[in-house]
Amino acid sequence: RHFAYTAICACGPNSAVLHYGHAGAPNDLRLKDGMIALIDMGGEYHAYTSDITCSYPVNGRFTPDQTLIFQAAADAQRAIMEAMRPGVSWAAMHRLMWRVVLGKLVEGGVLVGDVDEMLAAELGATFIPCGMGHLIGIDTHDVGGYLKHCPPRIQEPGINKLRTARLLEEGMVLTVEPGCYFIKSLLDPALADPAKARFFVEAADGDGWAVDRFRAFGGIRLEDVVAVTADGIENYSLCPRTVKEVEAVMAGGAWPPEVDEAPWLCRRWGRLADDDKSMVDA
Repeated sequence: RHFAYTAICACGPNSAVLHYGHAGAPNDLRLKDGMIALIDMGGEYHAYTSDITCSYPVNGRFTPDQTLIFQAAADAQRAIMEAMRPGVSWAAMHRLMWRVVLGKLVEGGVLVGDVDEMLAAELGATFIPCGMGHLIGIDTHDVGGYLKHCPPRIQEPGINKLRTARLLEEGMVLTVEPGCYFIKSLLDPALADPAKARFFVEAADGDGWAVDRFRAFGGIRLEDVVAVTADGIENYSLCPRTVKEVEAVMAGGAWPPEVDEAPWLCRRWGRLADDDKSMVDA
């Protein structure tokens, strides 16, 4: 009754479907060992909404390939959060996500070449065809993205899905949700396009491409709700966000942790007050 929106609960290849799970396409795939579960769920309180996504291995331990893609999203989230402050362009944060994720795919041997050239060839939209984040408040996708006095929508693949191109202002609340997705209908045209295909690494056995091993992977997204402050952000999503944190929690470890190993996420740790009605800083 208090969900902010229809939850996205996907695993395996379905986690690459950005708004997976509704009456026309019910969630009926069983969780299996080796899969990533992607859970996009948010609560609502007095009409104010939250929007949080966690991605984690079903069996509790990341494989090397899962670590690579999870770390791509985590590194992008860190870079964006460290860059956010008043006056920063939200569109620039989207492009920063592309840059970090593509660089991680180069590091992992999936792509090869210069990241600037990849961006010029619009390769970022092959792996992240959606907007990096959005305003949130009374509605999950809150209004105010493209007002008359604000920067217009950018007409380029992928970033044209960004829900605002505004400059950040103190007091704005937005989601930061970088990801990396492997979508057949995007990969196949990219591999058929010489301008994009030149960046893909051939498979070690010479049969196909290195990216082919990810075709059934699905995707990973990490989504936090943050408020813009005078000199940075405060992060209100207190979720495990590193490989170590996720694996520790899934092994039965305590949460929140005694030591915050990711201070760059600016998580605002809190606890329920003694009156059971409000939150206080932890």
